[in-house]
Amino acid sequence: MNTKIKTILLGLFFTVTLLSPSGATAQGMPTYDNTNFISLIKQLVESGKQTAQMIKSVKLLKDAKESIEKVNNVVLQLKAVKEIGKNNQRLIQVLQNDLSDILNSPYIKPDEVSRVSASFTSIVENSLDTMDFIDQILSSDYLKMTDAERAEILKEKELESNEMVANITIKTKRYKDIISFRKMQDKINNRETNY
Repeated sequence: MNTKIKTILLGLFFTVTLLSPSGATAQGMPTYDNTNFISLIKQLVESGKQTAQMIKSVKLLKDAKESIEKVNNVVLQLKAVKEIGKNNQRLIQVLQNDLSDILNSPYIKPDEVSRVSASFTSIVENSLDTMDFIDQILSSDYLKMTDAERAEILKEKELESNEMVANITIKTKRYKDIISFRKMQDKINNRETNY
């Protein structure tokens, strides 16, 4: 009976192999497709080229950003210096016009002249110190500052300059109000009464 089972199994094996559509092929054997491998290599090379181009683009964008920041900082510096110059021009106008009117007014007492002069002199000295400092910042490396740091300092000086203009405007207005009040008081005190 053993030989009969062996014969049946051998017959089934040959029947299956002859009737299968691919014939007798070994299953599980890898096949090598040269075309797909070459296509994969080409894709990898192209991807590498694109990556290199993107790296160059990123570097160019970074350089452009740095250049824009430098230009922006220079523009900020110029704006700050221009504003400080404008404020100093305002100070000069106040000194030429308003201060001389205040000091020459008959309603300012002699002892007040020195106080008025001292308060305006301190503002002028501060303004001159600011201009010297700005000259140092712009004409030298000033402790190897970057443009951004230099622009930040100039912006601070611009704010100080704006405060100076506001301060001198307030002082000028205050002294003019004092003069106006004393003038009105003088008119009231020295008017003729016709009752």
